[in-house]
Amino acid sequence: MLLLVAAVGFGTLVLSHLAPFPFLLEAFRPDRSLWHMEANPSRPAVYLTFDDGPNTDATPMLLDVLQREGATATFFLIDAHITDETAPLVRRMFQEDHAVAIHSSARWLMLHTPDGLAGVLREAAARIEQFAGTRPCSLFRPHAGWRSSSMYAAIDALDYRLVGWSCGGCRTGTGGARTSPRRWRHASRAAPATSRLIPALRARGFTLGRLPCGP
Repeated sequence: MLLLVAAVGFGTLVLSHLAPFPFLLEAFRPDRSLWHMEANPSRPAVYLTFDDGPNTDATPMLLDVLQREGATATFFLIDAHITDETAPLVRRMFQEDHAVAIHSSARWLMLHTPDGLAGVLREAAARIEQFAGTRPCSLFRPHAGWRSSSMYAAIDALDYRLVGWSCGGCRTGTGGARTSPRRWRHASRAAPATSRLIPALRARGFTLGRLPCGP
C-alpha cells in the first residue's frame, strides 16, 4: 500500500510507504538510498538488520545468538534508548563487528527542514560516539519508511544514505542479496527467532552480512 502526500504548507514532498520497496523519491536520488545490496548469483546473501534498540532485556540475548552463530548484522538505534545502562550493549555491537547506525521513532522528522533534520542526525551520531566511543555508520533508517524530499536534502548534506529493506517479516526466497529487518511484535522474540533463522538461511545457501558503513 502506498500513500503519496504533497504537504504544501511545509513546502516538501512527503512519501509514506507501507510496502518494503523504493518508490518515487529514490528515482531522483538513487545514490542516497539503499534498498538492495548488489546480488552475486553464485553467493546469495541476506543482510539482517534490527531496529529500535538497544534494549537491556532483548539485545543481550540477540547479541549472544549472533556471536554463537558467527554472524554479523546491522543495528539501527534510537537516540533516546542510548543511556548509561545500554551503552555497554552499543560498545559490544562495535566490538563484535556489527554495523551500528541511526534510526528514528518519530514520523514527524520527515517534516523537518533539511538543516533541522541534519542537526538531529548529528546529535544522534554524537551521542552514540559519546557513550560507545565509536562513531556510527553514515546510514539512517526513518521510522516505518516515512521519508520526504527535505529528508533527502539532509542526508545529502551529511553524506549519509537512507536505508530501506527488501524483505521485512517475510519468507526469504532464493535470489539476490536482501536487506532484511526482522520484525517481531515483542523484542523478546528476536533472539529465539534469529537462532532458528540463521541456520535455516545457511542451509539454503545464503551468507549473512552487515551493511557497508560508508556513503
